[in-house]
Amino acid sequence: MNDTLYITGAGVSAESGIPTFRGEDGFWTIGSENYTPQEMATRRMYQSNPVQFLSWYYHRFATYRNHGPNNVHYWLADKNLITQNIDGLDGKAGNKNYIAVHGRLDQMTLFHTQGEPVEVLTTPWDSVDSNHLDKSLLKLFNINQSPEINVSYKPFVLLFDEYYTELYRITEAQQRMVEADRIIFMGTSFSVNITQMALEIAMSRNIPIEIVDPHPVKLNYELVTYHAMKASDYICAFSSK
Repeated sequence: MNDTLYITGAGVSAESGIPTFRGEDGFWTIGSENYTPQEMATRRMYQSNPVQFLSWYYHRFATYRNHGPNNVHYWLADKNLITQNIDGLDGKAGNKNYIAVHGRLDQMTLFHTQGEPVEVLTTPWDSVDSNHLDKSLLKLFNINQSPEINVSYKPFVLLFDEYYTELYRITEAQQRMVEADRIIFMGTSFSVNITQMALEIAMSRNIPIEIVDPHPVKLNYELVTYHAMKASDYICAFSSK
């Protein structure tokens, strides 16, 4: 496996027409009528108001399910890759062993107690009837009035009030970080746990890191190289690396 580990965020998928999370048109700036995104993307909301939860995910994410990979995804197809993105575009681009550490919206699991092993299934989003959206979503995820453990289904997405488990290959992700000779972060704001985890491992082991972002976050770490550019520009400039 390549000794360089790539960790990607929403900026990598922006050129596929998928909004980033914290930009002006981002997913986290667009809530529902009554709730903020941080309230919507929770296990608590899924359990207490599944219609709101599933409708929000459908409008904010599932409507982008047919978008295709861009040049960055294809360039990363043979790379050692961990992505925060749930869009599944790295798989569409041909990466066979990337880690989608926050899950994938094109997949779902049984609604289960966290930590228990479950099968990951393909979500049949195309069966959703947008003319009868609420009823169709509840049927798709096998929900009557509220989700039932080991009966209903849940999008395969790590929510704000959930934690990393082996379902998200967290041990393997940490091992890849430890074994890396270099870690390159692309299109991420360093605002999620997995990037902080990687940064702490890099600092503890003196692993050089690179940050590829038009507006890179400045870090208090000596072994950092900044590339103030889009990921697509980076691969053009450094395609031989």
